[in-house]
Amino acid sequence: MAAVVVSLALLALGLGVLPLPLGLQLGGTGLLVGLGLWLCRPQRSRWGLGVLLPLLLVWGLGHQPGPGPTDPVALVKGDANQRVAIERIGTLLADPQANLDGTGCRVPVQWHQGRSELRFRACPTLQEGWRLQVSGQLRRPRAAPHPLLAGPAERLARQGIWTVLDVQQWSLLAKPATPVADLRRRMAQALLERGGPEAGGVLAALVLGSAVVPVPLEVRDAFRVSGLSHALAASGFHLTVLLGAVMALARGGPRPLRWGLALGAMVLFLLLAGPQPSVVRAVVMGAMAFLVQESGRRNRPLGVLLLCLLLMLLWQPSWLLDVGFQLSVAATAGLLLTARPLEEQLAGPSPSKARQWLAVAVAVPLAASLWTLPLQLLHFGSVPLYAVAANLAVDPLLTPLTLGAMAMALVAVTVPALLGVIAWPLLPLTALLLWISRQFAALPLAQWQLGRLDPLLVVLFSAGLLPWLLAGPSKVRHWRGAGLALLAAAMALHLARSAGDHLLLVHEGQRDLLVARHGGRGALVSRSADRFSCGRARQLATGLGLQRFDWVLVSDPVASLVPECWQEISNTVISAMGEAGSDLAATPNAKAAGTQGARASEANPWAPQSRATTSLSLQVGQQLQSPGLSLRPLAADSQAAVLQAGRLRWLLLPDRQSWRSWQGQPQGTREPISGLWLGFGLRQSDRARLPKLRPDHLWITASSTPGWRAV
Repeated sequence: MAAVVVSLALLALGLGVLPLPLGLQLGGTGLLVGLGLWLCRPQRSRWGLGVLLPLLLVWGLGHQPGPGPTDPVALVKGDANQRVAIERIGTLLADPQANLDGTGCRVPVQWHQGRSELRFRACPTLQEGWRLQVSGQLRRPRAAPHPLLAGPAERLARQGIWTVLDVQQWSLLAKPATPVADLRRRMAQALLERGGPEAGGVLAALVLGSAVVPVPLEVRDAFRVSGLSHALAASGFHLTVLLGAVMALARGGPRPLRWGLALGAMVLFLLLAGPQPSVVRAVVMGAMAFLVQESGRRNRPLGVLLLCLLLMLLWQPSWLLDVGFQLSVAATAGLLLTARPLEEQLAGPSPSKARQWLAVAVAVPLAASLWTLPLQLLHFGSVPLYAVAANLAVDPLLTPLTLGAMAMALVAVTVPALLGVIAWPLLPLTALLLWISRQFAALPLAQWQLGRLDPLLVVLFSAGLLPWLLAGPSKVRHWRGAGLALLAAAMALHLARSAGDHLLLVHEGQRDLLVARHGGRGALVSRSADRFSCGRARQLATGLGLQRFDWVLVSDPVASLVPECWQEISNTVISAMGEAGSDLAATPNAKAAGTQGARASEANPWAPQSRATTSLSLQVGQQLQSPGLSLRPLAADSQAAVLQAGRLRWLLLPDRQSWRSWQGQPQGTREPISGLWLGFGLRQSDRARLPKLRPDHLWITASSTPGWRAV
């Protein structure tokens, strides 16, 4: 209670003496800190979750960062298409990172006031901390065209960046000393050279985190799909392993030695991995737990977690919306509240040593997976189905590999001659870890794709799951029946919505992606065949809960260089351009793909005998069809087509030629339609010739502004 009195006194002092805004901030901070200290007591920490977390939520949402009055975004008053020529001096905040499409690179820069992201057409040799004079075109980053897709504007906003500078000229002014960045770079380079991009990348990520080390995309995907992403992200697990080893060395030693080694280990971990939210949370919580343990008091992990969250969000409110931060906090809460009771239930009253070990090994990943499940459905729409089994399989490997990778990193910058000796036993273990992750990722339904849940359904799902996760008095268990009903209701509502008839059009620049859905399945029409469009299509499929598309139709006048990318998201991929068009082709099982795939009409002469070897087009009299989904061309001289998704019947006119071709048909021969999509701007004189449709069933995508329409 004394803490609350002190915080109220701070509130009164702030309101009475200081200017109002600063006084409110100081008083509110004092009140939250006092309340957090009061709730950290063992008898209050559990229900403190229900009191302090809503306050932290309100605080974090009300203090999200935004551009200041002197930020460079004030120079760009229009949309993302407006550009302003500027020349400035800034300091690089990181090493340049190559773009995913292989064209140029990007790097954040700190100006005298504000930040921007530099975009280079050709990636130069630059390093973190260097000072540059740059000139180019300043613009706003483009927002994501759809909530299911990632956009540069959202990514940069999380870093406090609101502008992008397309660099035209630059000159290097200074190379100030950056010892920490140089140390990270030397460690990562040594491990990459010794183990190669895959094994070396994994070992370096175990020390520095995948946010610092370039881990191959294929390896990242394998770890993500198998539920092992936490192994590559610097987090509490890595700090726990490091602290455990350090404290084992200092056991029985004097207190100054223990304190010095523990503090040094935490500071080193923070410097090497960088101030990521999960790293800061791990360091702050580890430091508080260490202080509690050294003071001789009983450790109160839940109270420590609450106070840790309070301090972190008071310092950086923007972390509240950081996905990594949310997953880290949820997993930690699961370990504190659910892992031990779950372990006791799995072990039984009188377990053997083997059963006790198995109970511990299963309880930890299962508790973390259950607590992060609502966030997985909210942000990704997919769940790694074999995460518990994968973690159980790699558990004997992660601790020795983490300690070994840390030893390799230290030896690389101190005694490089011994690096090969330490790497000799670690590289086979790393190869085994990679093999296990790939095997689990290759299993059927390794990623259980349910589609992203609406926020309200996530709240409903979380409320139903909570009574099953909390082990406490009988009052909590009495709510499990109601919780099961809430879980069933949330999933039933989501599945009912996903099984309906829907059309989704995503427009981004010159690219259009049209997704048709019926009965929980989907088909795709894309105007572009490049890798970027294929990646966008993959993101849409995951967010919508589609394991694969029944069929994909690509209409692109430029030949595709990535047919294999499209064939990864559908068994049936067809080009609409004929022999002069795309390299994409139907897969050999297009005719007999069954209820989950696509089939051609009986008059289909174009099914090939080999995979992706023939340029094919969809001709008049043919159609792509799967249960409830079909697409049929209307004319041989254009790309006009009719797309049907259950009760929805839409006319697709992607260009003016298809519009002219459709207009040339006699009125009496036109098919009835419920909607129309035009992929070009319509002249005012032509609007009178449009069919009579509801306003929300007439889609025109003529501008370069990203956006989406759905029905």
